[in-house]
Amino acid sequence: MKLLLLCAFFVATVANPEQEKKIFCVHGMWSHYRTGNGHFGIDEINPFLCTHLVYAFMGVDYEGNIVIRDRWLNLEENYGLGNLRKLSKLKEINPKLKILISIGGWSEGTEKFSIISNDPMKRKTFVESSINFLEDYKFDGLDIDWEYPGRREGSRVSDKKAFTELLKDLRTAFRPKGLLLTALVAPESINVEISYDVPQISKYLDFIKLKTYDLHGSWDTKIGINAPLYRKSWEEDYASMLNIDSGVKYWLESGAPAEKLIVGVPVFGRGFKMLSEDQKTVGSPFLGPSDPGPYTDDPGLLGFNELCEKQLTEQWEEHWDDEQLVPYATRGDQWIGYDNEESLRIKANYVRSYKLGGVMVGHIENDDFLGFCGRVRLTAEERNGECKCN
Repeated sequence: MKLLLLCAFFVATVANPEQEKKIFCVHGMWSHYRTGNGHFGIDEINPFLCTHLVYAFMGVDYEGNIVIRDRWLNLEENYGLGNLRKLSKLKEINPKLKILISIGGWSEGTEKFSIISNDPMKRKTFVESSINFLEDYKFDGLDIDWEYPGRREGSRVSDKKAFTELLKDLRTAFRPKGLLLTALVAPESINVEISYDVPQISKYLDFIKLKTYDLHGSWDTKIGINAPLYRKSWEEDYASMLNIDSGVKYWLESGAPAEKLIVGVPVFGRGFKMLSEDQKTVGSPFLGPSDPGPYTDDPGLLGFNELCEKQLTEQWEEHWDDEQLVPYATRGDQWIGYDNEESLRIKANYVRSYKLGGVMVGHIENDDFLGFCGRVRLTAEERNGECKCN
């Protein structure tokens, strides 16, 4: 497996060992069902490229029990593939790897989390179910992906406090067992104020994963880059919050420890259909989402692997935004804002400069895992860091 962008991060990290950085790799189980060059399953994961592997997603019921959404894919019963057992075996290859199960996701919504978190007995059930699940499958921790407390249909005004109570209960039970607890959170200050008591949740979480991607997409009114590092000079109010720098600084100012903050970086792009080829800069109007890719099959989204394969046979123009320090690519009426090796190295330097905990790569199945677009070449010293990129 040749994960070009992930290897770029690894190189940037091990080449500067003044502080050990964490590389959280998020793997979406649905990529098993992709066809052709897009198929990606547990067998394709290189366990040496990540410090932490996050498997997404398990669900939860209204009583607080963890639910295995895809039983055939995850269990061995009825001739299933047994992904959960396969995951734990990755630690036999790399004993340093930590594996976490992520509960929730956008499609899980907020209603169940709200009901559970606001009820002490249901919280107790959730804690017990989580521990049983982690111990049964020999995993190292739990990742809570509640998108987002107090902000979507099914929420309650008490969700901010209830989320803190849920994390407190989990931490109390997890600590004696040495289990990790992480959460995916919104970076924007206006949403943080609604959803999170930053000083309190920082006490209970081992790591706080900022969702600093999907900051722009075809749901917007203007063309924007998926995960810009900085704001545009003309952006104001809410728009000025939609960048990595703004989110990191707000969480730090709100009391989050720098060493616990994990910056989310994508290996996929968000795309638009341009109104005209003369209006291709960030902030331009657009007609709708870009065309779907052959593997992700989602309008307005293109995996890095899909884009780099296209660039091998199609004439794409590559551009660089000097303010936001990220690239974008255009062809015909298609516009894709994404990350490449250079922008990820810049983001890795940013993480080091603020002494943050590391990065979260979402999602690794969208990287160039077949190696069509080249590879990062490592020195002998870098190879000692166990980045198996070739």
